[in-house]
Amino acid sequence: QVQLVESGGGLVQAGGSLRLSCSASGTIFSINAMAWHRQAPGKQRELVASITRGGNTNYADSVKGRFTISRDGAKNAVYLELNSLKPEDTAVYYCAADIIGPSSTRAYWGQGTQVTVSS
Repeated sequence: QVQLVESGGGLVQAGGSLRLSCSASGTIFSINAMAWHRQAPGKQRELVASITRGGNTNYADSVKGRFTISRDGAKNAVYLELNSLKPEDTAVYYCAADIIGPSSTRAYWGQGTQVTVSS
């Protein structure tokens, strides 16, 4: 059974920073792309950033220059550094990973971690 567990969310003032972490555990042969998504109240879930196994990254326009995604292959982990936070960044942040297991390749999601930015 594969699980993704996020940590690092919290309450921060506008202009502040946070670092989110997500670790995958279970029977994992390999991990393809990993990503962070977010969902604000009343809005659809959106892709924030993604990173391939080779390290290529992609960001939503709204976070370019402020957020940085990285991963640690040895730890099956993905991170999101959030800087210059704005109130509109308030959301539940979810990590996702495309995981190759013994019998299938599929996407897994974490349970989410709340990020709240006060003005």
